[in-house]
Amino acid sequence: MLNYIWVGIMLLSIAAGAATGKLDQVTNALLGGGEEAIKLTLTLGGAMCLWSGIMRIAEKGGLTKMLARVMSPLMRILFPGLDPSGAACRCILMNMAANFLGLGNAATPFGLRAMNELAKANPNENTASNHMITFVVLNTASIQLIPTTVATLRLKYGASNPLDILPAIWITSLGSAATALILSRLFAVSKSGERRKLPAGKARVKA
Repeated sequence: MLNYIWVGIMLLSIAAGAATGKLDQVTNALLGGGEEAIKLTLTLGGAMCLWSGIMRIAEKGGLTKMLARVMSPLMRILFPGLDPSGAACRCILMNMAANFLGLGNAATPFGLRAMNELAKANPNENTASNHMITFVVLNTASIQLIPTTVATLRLKYGASNPLDILPAIWITSLGSAATALILSRLFAVSKSGERRKLPAGKARVKA
């Protein structure tokens, strides 16, 4: 669908340029946009490679195991019953660390591996487990301590202090994560796969 949207935008731009006699400007914009896209990709690629490499070294050096031990109390609260030292937990921690640094692309491989491991422990193949839902919620909320990607973009486009948005980033990301976690707990499913039911005395009365 997205491909059709982009093609439609390009065709509409060309048609508008031809109708208004500004087709040369449309052509220049298309060519210049391609050049800017390559430059932007290289700029972001440098930051991604740096932090991805650091995270890979941390994983090979045993930092993830240390991180798992330090964050085991939090992991027990977020993912009750999940082994804090297991493969799923380690992948979740690395995913969270990448999101903390604002590296969404670097977090994706760890997120896929984490979902793979969580799926192995899910007894119901047709329904996402509570652990899987909680992880997706956390990954989508994406708590960020250092918005590396956004800061890189702001620096590229002339921001004198690309990290002056940190307070706003912290407040919004923490708020979204807290809201998402609360909602996921409210709509959590029981082990039998059924939604939580109201106590017998509080059942709704039909009109």
